[in-house]
Amino acid sequence: MPNIKIFSGSSHQDLSQKIADRLGLELGKVVTKKFSNQETCVEIGESVRGEDVYIVQSGCGEINDNLMELLIMINACKIASASRVTAVIPCFPYARQDKKDKSRAPISAKLVANMLSVAGD
Repeated sequence: MPNIKIFSGSSHQDLSQKIADRLGLELGKVVTKKFSNQETCVEIGESVRGEDVYIVQSGCGEINDNLMELLIMINACKIASASRVTAVIPCFPYARQDKKDKSRAPISAKLVANMLSVAGD
């Protein structure tokens, strides 16, 4: 399968490896670290120019950290001229907040979807 790269976020590296193995591909190189103030830093370790990139990251566990990591990874790939970036999200973060249950309540699932969309622009 030419022009496909699969990257794993830190939430489900074992699932990402199983997907890559099934497709006969190697996982892409990515380094994720935290600065002393707990900001997330992501470095894509290989060229993604013109490639179809798939990023596997779940919204479980450390939800906010995993979501931010995913947003940064998507943006990093787009800035590096990936042809297309697809987020594979087995557990969508903030899915419980998909509708208003009272006045002035946010629809957080829509906000997350919008952030994912904007990160890929």
